[in-house]
Amino acid sequence: MSLFWRIFGLNALVLGSATALLLWAPVTVSVPVVLTEAVILVGGLVVMLVANAALLRWGLAPLDRLTRLMTTVDLLRPGQRLPAAGGGEVAELIRTFNAMLDRLEQERATSSARVLLAQEAERRRIAQELHDEVGQSMTAVLLALKRAADEAQEPLREELHQAQEITRGSLDEVRRLVRRLRPGVLDDLGLVSALTSLTSDFATHTGLQVLRRFDGDLPALEPETELVLYRVAQESLTNAARHADARRVEVGLRHTDGTVELAVTDDGRGIRAACEGAGIRGMRERALLIGAALDITDAPGGGTRIRLTAPVPRKQP
Repeated sequence: MSLFWRIFGLNALVLGSATALLLWAPVTVSVPVVLTEAVILVGGLVVMLVANAALLRWGLAPLDRLTRLMTTVDLLRPGQRLPAAGGGEVAELIRTFNAMLDRLEQERATSSARVLLAQEAERRRIAQELHDEVGQSMTAVLLALKRAADEAQEPLREELHQAQEITRGSLDEVRRLVRRLRPGVLDDLGLVSALTSLTSDFATHTGLQVLRRFDGDLPALEPETELVLYRVAQESLTNAARHADARRVEVGLRHTDGTVELAVTDDGRGIRAACEGAGIRGMRERALLIGAALDITDAPGGGTRIRLTAPVPRKQP
């Protein structure tokens, strides 16, 4: 039924009921109208308006739900749809809107994948240049300072030793940046070793207590899945250190039926104390890249829990 006939039918029902009451009810209207008749007429009008409003609210409820979904839909949270049962213009409008969301989510996932892959390629290039150019140059400077310090006399030797320490600290910082840009251990030794190195480095530089709970029977994952899991863990730890005022962080990685779940839980202020910024939206975009589900909730006892559930591809027979 079209929207026009739906509204027409609802109004016809109310007006027909009012006409039937006037025809068969023992009510007359005098000229001039007496108080009792006026009260009856006004009461009947109020009943008609209330009934008409209730029926219209029921008839237009699908449009209200569609409007609310339009104002709250987020392409980074896929799967938000409305049921479109039956026929008519309203059902067709809902089906069209659902199809539009399907198309937009697919296009967003495709464009996000291109952007993220381009970002990772640029990270790899910058990390390689830092390692090959800056790292080697600083290593050469460090060796030259050592030779000069061995041949110098005091107090110049002490100054050269200080310059050595500054250069060595800068070289360590460059190497740390290289590991953050592109974790070579992820390509060489796998996800568990990369997360172990990440959490150890994080605990060393932030002073937070980090607990690891990794299953030993993790299946083989695609390189894209391992990279997304690593980046989400990296961003979650960064958020815990910068924004959550946490003292303790737990990183878990476990395998369930057909999925791998990464969970990062801190004891900080909780998700209600913060809004979703670029970091969290970046994690959601990475989750879309591999068809994973990202869930951010308050942890039991306080704090925030970030959970990423990624599908594991089935082995081909």
